[in-house]
Amino acid sequence: MTADDFRQIALSMHGAMEGAHMKHPDFRANGRIFATLDAEDKTGGLKLSPEEQRELMRSSPGTFVPAAGAWGRQGWTKVQLAAADEGTVRGALTLAWQNVTAQPRPRRSASPSSRQGAQRSRKR
Repeated sequence: MTADDFRQIALSMHGAMEGAHMKHPDFRANGRIFATLDAEDKTGGLKLSPEEQRELMRSSPGTFVPAAGAWGRQGWTKVQLAAADEGTVRGALTLAWQNVTAQPRPRRSASPSSRQGAQRSRKR
């Protein structure tokens, strides 16, 4: 599998958009990142639950590995693109997409100046 294959599958998910985060491509739905590509296009990243991560690592050893540190313990998973097949990656990307679309869209907080203005108007 290539990075272009990974990108095509990620963007086929309903509402998915490509952006950039920390100088590498990311894929978002519902305002949240569900997948990434590394800068060298050799690995993809997936937002999975720890249980989903363990199952993929068990069923496809050498293809899926936890991300480093706390991110990996929370379920973020790296997929080695050269070792991956399309069907398995499509299934894993679908899980990652479902993980972010099942949650309510994050709220945007008001800017500090608008919060201060609201506090002042309540004091009157």
